[in-house]
Amino acid sequence: MSIGKTIDYYFAPQSPWTYLGHSRFAAIAAAAGATVRVRPIDLGSVFPVSGGLPLGKRAPQRQAYRLVDLARCSRHLGLPLNAKPKFFPVASDDAARIIIAVDLHDGTEAAMRMCAAVFAAVWAQERNIGDPNVLEALVVEAGLPAKRSEQSQSQAVQERYEAYTQEAIDIQVFGAPSYVIDGEIFWGQDRLDFVERALHA
Repeated sequence: MSIGKTIDYYFAPQSPWTYLGHSRFAAIAAAAGATVRVRPIDLGSVFPVSGGLPLGKRAPQRQAYRLVDLARCSRHLGLPLNAKPKFFPVASDDAARIIIAVDLHDGTEAAMRMCAAVFAAVWAQERNIGDPNVLEALVVEAGLPAKRSEQSQSQAVQERYEAYTQEAIDIQVFGAPSYVIDGEIFWGQDRLDFVERALHA
């Protein structure tokens, strides 16, 4: 087994598929001794260059299948999920910036914990991650300093958010979640078996 591989973890905070895969991904990475680099991205910038469409612009049959598949995956994984949450679609830039701020100040493990809190807020708790007060509450609930909310509005955090998004575009990431190992993209939580194999190759 090759220990010490790095996984670049590209995601959007409002992605249900990222939520469904997050805890399993974290466990797989930890078991393999891999380093995770947390990379929140703006899908609003990625989709126009990758051919992706926001949910409301997708064909009806694609929208219908998405709901079926979300319910199927939720049951299979034993994770609570409201396929039509109260606060979705939702602006996720502030949530992305908070995750980046936590990563910068508290490290990867804390950032992964913050990710879990944000994802669950949307898909299991009917909370609005577009509301700064909700985000600040999530920071505190994750056991982190409330000032991370203020720090997330810094220029340094914004520049990193833009850099991660451009990085994703440059390496041809087109959706969330995407796990990148040695330049190879694994798109979707349903590809985590292949992520695990790549880490143990």
